[in-house]
Amino acid sequence: MFTYIDPTVRERLEAAGKLFRIPRASGGTISVLGPIPMPLHMGPEHVDVQWYATVRNTELTRLEDLAAELRAKHGERSFAELASSMAVNSVLVIGDSNAWTNPLVRVHSSCLTGDVFGSERCECGPQLHSAIELIDSDEQGGLLIYMAGHEGRGIGLWAKAATYLLQDGGEDTYQANRSLGLPDDSRDFSDAADLIRHFRGEGAFRLLTNNPKKVTDLEAAGLEGITPVKHIFGVTDANRRYLSAKQGWGHRIDDEDIVS
Repeated sequence: MFTYIDPTVRERLEAAGKLFRIPRASGGTISVLGPIPMPLHMGPEHVDVQWYATVRNTELTRLEDLAAELRAKHGERSFAELASSMAVNSVLVIGDSNAWTNPLVRVHSSCLTGDVFGSERCECGPQLHSAIELIDSDEQGGLLIYMAGHEGRGIGLWAKAATYLLQDGGEDTYQANRSLGLPDDSRDFSDAADLIRHFRGEGAFRLLTNNPKKVTDLEAAGLEGITPVKHIFGVTDANRRYLSAKQGWGHRIDDEDIVS
């Protein structure tokens, strides 16, 4: 977010309508930066989106207090530590939101190995790319919410790396979490619900997901009119066992979706 470096920057952005707050259903607010025009190059396709960066205001306030202390101590070199601990979620708005009646929405959990490195141990990268392409090609468009704090279904990258080693020893993705004393899925979708409510409003939308828990959690956060849309992409020999474990956990994945 970085506006904590110089408070005058925050004032300028607020005056321009580029920095604002939206309410959280559970209390407090979310700070939103944007819209920021961002042309994307997804494989052979070019997609024009409007990017919004979002963060809970409670996190931003703590960081602003720490930033003030660092400035007083001339500790500018420590500012990199501030960014490393702040979960900044992103919203990509695709198409004309004023024309939405039942837009296409994807809530995507961050996955460094799949989204950035292109790992085939999961299907996250292809799901991310296909979601943007599907929303862009849909007659209504929609939005993609990228949840930064969701690595490894909420356990973090370090623990995720450990689960990979356990999986290589024969455990499936859920068994590996349990071996580390971690929940099967500890992701919090409340911020995603608040962002959907702000950018979509209270109307119906189609959700690209195979995970019924995601639908249940968003409904529990007060969203209505959700139509799940199956979203299976990127099946390979390297992730078939992983997808089978998801299927056993309750994801809407049929046998024919993951066969060779």
